[in-house]
Amino acid sequence: MSLFLIVALPFLGALLPGLMNSAGRSACAGVTFTVTLAAFVGLLTNLPAVLAGEVVTVGVEWLPMLGMNVNLMLDGLGFFFAALILGIGMLIIIYGRFYLSRKDNMGEFFTYLLLFQGAMVGIVLSDNILLLLVFWELTSLSSFLLIGYWKHLPEGRQGARMALTVTGMGGLAMIGGMLILGQIVGSYDLSVILQNRDMIQASPLYMPALILILLGCFTKSAQFPFHFWLPHAMAAPTPVSAYLHSATMVKAGIFLMARMWPVLSGTPEWFVIVTTAGLVTMVLGAVIALFKHDLKALLAFSTVSHLGLITMLLGTGTAFGAMAAVFHILNHATFKAALFMSAGIVDHEAHTRDIRRLGGLRHLMPITFVIATVAALSMAGIPLLNGFLSKEMMLEEATHTVLFDTWWLVPALALVGSLFSAAYCFRLIGHTFLGAKRDDYPAHPHDPPFGMWAPPALLVVLVVVIGVAPFLVQDFVFLVARAVIGGVAPLEVHYIKIWHGLVPALYLSVAAVVGGLIVLALFKPLLRMWDAAPRPEAKTIFEATIAGAVSLARRVIHGLHNGAFTRYAAIMAVTVVALGYHAWRTGTIGPATRTMQPAGAIEIAGWAMLVAATLGLVFLHRNRLLSLILIAIVGLMVSVGFVVFSAPDLAMTQLTVEVVTIILLLLALNFLPNRTPIESTVLRRMRDVAVAVAGGVTAAFMSWHFLLRDAVSSPISEFHLANSYKGGGGTNVVNVILVDFRGFDTFGEIIVLGIAALLIYALTETLLDGPVRARLLNRKPDQPRAGDMHPMMMVVLTRVIMPVVLMVGFFIFLRGHNEPGGGFIAGLVVSIAVVMQYMASGFSWAAARQRYPYHGIIGAGVLVAGLTGIGSWFVGKPFLTSDYTYVRIPPFHEFELATAALFDLGVFLAVVGAVMLSLESFSRLARRAHMPETDHAMDIDPSRDPDDPTNPKLEGGV
Repeated sequence: MSLFLIVALPFLGALLPGLMNSAGRSACAGVTFTVTLAAFVGLLTNLPAVLAGEVVTVGVEWLPMLGMNVNLMLDGLGFFFAALILGIGMLIIIYGRFYLSRKDNMGEFFTYLLLFQGAMVGIVLSDNILLLLVFWELTSLSSFLLIGYWKHLPEGRQGARMALTVTGMGGLAMIGGMLILGQIVGSYDLSVILQNRDMIQASPLYMPALILILLGCFTKSAQFPFHFWLPHAMAAPTPVSAYLHSATMVKAGIFLMARMWPVLSGTPEWFVIVTTAGLVTMVLGAVIALFKHDLKALLAFSTVSHLGLITMLLGTGTAFGAMAAVFHILNHATFKAALFMSAGIVDHEAHTRDIRRLGGLRHLMPITFVIATVAALSMAGIPLLNGFLSKEMMLEEATHTVLFDTWWLVPALALVGSLFSAAYCFRLIGHTFLGAKRDDYPAHPHDPPFGMWAPPALLVVLVVVIGVAPFLVQDFVFLVARAVIGGVAPLEVHYIKIWHGLVPALYLSVAAVVGGLIVLALFKPLLRMWDAAPRPEAKTIFEATIAGAVSLARRVIHGLHNGAFTRYAAIMAVTVVALGYHAWRTGTIGPATRTMQPAGAIEIAGWAMLVAATLGLVFLHRNRLLSLILIAIVGLMVSVGFVVFSAPDLAMTQLTVEVVTIILLLLALNFLPNRTPIESTVLRRMRDVAVAVAGGVTAAFMSWHFLLRDAVSSPISEFHLANSYKGGGGTNVVNVILVDFRGFDTFGEIIVLGIAALLIYALTETLLDGPVRARLLNRKPDQPRAGDMHPMMMVVLTRVIMPVVLMVGFFIFLRGHNEPGGGFIAGLVVSIAVVMQYMASGFSWAAARQRYPYHGIIGAGVLVAGLTGIGSWFVGKPFLTSDYTYVRIPPFHEFELATAALFDLGVFLAVVGAVMLSLESFSRLARRAHMPETDHAMDIDPSRDPDDPTNPKLEGGV
């Protein structure tokens, strides 16, 4: 199966759980499991190539000018992590089906899970670091949704925000590091970067790149001092904790360190930073975990500790350390996912995770007891279980690692971490399951259904099998380790086996287990000491830091963004003056190369009207209606200017935009007083005059001089004129620029337009409730100056010409690629036709007949435009590359078919949807304000008697 399909399947499958919600919980889980299974099977089809040592690669250009291409790569490391993500994902899906209650929206949960799954698979298979960054941020966003899935829990929302903030900040740092790395090498392709170790490490930018990338890795994988977010993410449902915090999200940073190991490791900086962070995290996490009373909190800090262990192994920079890290990643994923699911079972059946309220559960939950005990003993490092093997390899590596010129430091800290790790594992078993049965459990505990205990049981089987017969996975671990090392260091054959003889690592393992038992025996006095000892709370420090940042931001924003438009305009004007003055003083200004042309009567008249309208606007701006008319005159004069300079496309766009915006503003002004109150002093007005004059004079002065001089380089317009027809298949250069040359800009603009319409909808929606609603209900509209608000002539005329205007809009849309027009103008023309119905017949009449899902129309427009761009990928072209051809269908003449027309259709739909959603938003306000009965349009159908009681009427009249 193609790597593209493996990555795409979870994202495409994310559409299905929501649709299956009504079919039941099992259908939701079943379709999610099927999608994950399909991706897993697709991954396995590439296993023979991976085992043969091949690197499977596929790629499609996306933004080649930026070096951002959709390149995917599958080697041993990528296969290993993708198999963990998808394999454990299937078990989590089965477990989640039985764990979630009937009150939980299972479709929503599995949608978020598949989005996260797809992002994680994208990370481990990316062969372009910019693409990897996209998936990296997607994991942060999707994990935010998963952690905060139980929206009714304040701790869930807080944990989700904390995780997003910490990992998001680390992600921003990592973006900088990756960009530096790409600049050093000259390519953003990971396969190219991994071949340039010497160039990267010799660069003076190596250290900044290393620090920034490690910040991203450390925040994602909860390394000290960023470890605090992970325990607070435990407010998520247990399936989320078992998935994100055993095999997936927290391993993303580990994966990236392993992926970058060939080019970043082997330097003193890497060794000191990574090894130290790993050691501190391992010891700190283990110590804190011992004293946690919440089962999931204990497991969360144990995860922090084991992530530190893996980080330390990668930090040593040796081939053996990398191999031990790979092996422990596998082992940790198995026993930790099983333990999280076991903790969820206890919570689900006993209705508490507080260890102090548990004990003796082995009598009531024997199956869960066996599963949890085997997994915990593996985590403690007990022989014949897989955790013992990789932990002993870690201790072996520690005995050969010298940090800060101190030979005993790393072994000592590794021993302390292992000792406390064994202690909290023994506490988990003893204080939760052993002892006498209690009679004060919050609920009656019992083993769960088969579907709930089978997934962790399967993982425990792997724990035992690998622990007893490690040779089964030995070759695969070697394969993955070789992918990590990348040929930088020789990987000697270190057999993974149970008995290595009487080596120092064995003595350290025995000391850790015995020490763990001693610590557990002394737990009560140690707990009293722990509770009495002063210690900083990472959460408190984080919240204080965030509060300080918010306070600083608030002071800055209140100083600049105080809601007064005059201040914003003043800042922009001062900026124009300052930058213009700086450019004039420091730049090289050559002599004028163009001569001025005499102005004709039309130009002078238009200029005079423009100046008159602008000055009138300055002095008469308190009259809102008059100001709007003057603004319309300014826009009209600009349109005339475009006509004079032979730019009909721009003139049509400007004119239609003016019509739509003026009408919408008129509707908005309907809810405001006729005049703007005086809110500024004479002194402020004089200051504003000075700033405005300075800004205007500077802009005019600079524009004047630019117009008198030729461009230094060849203008881009020459390229557009030369390639519009040859490259884009259209003779309307403006339209070809919008849908082809600068199609990506247009795509972003219709998204912004849609967001603006949604914001208008959201703002007006808030006005329909609360105090504003009362004011709307009590509103007394101004008395109309005309006796009839909806004259017969206006009503008849708008209804007759509406189909004509729609046909004109359709015609403008079709001709736009070769003549003035296009999707944007056509969308505005169609919108004007509908707006006229609201003006002529009233809000209620029009709203009752035009109940369209405008949100969906906006979405459809963006989707059509986006899919048009994505379609070019399937023929190996960059995103939004257009194509065209000519066809002849008798008896018609030959005509052109262009993919740009589909993109223009998306623009058309987005524009219509945005304008109509804005109009509908104002319409709802008007209807809520109880417009008078004269707002209802008359019935112009003479065949129907409006007084006939049997005559059906729509809301607001017929």
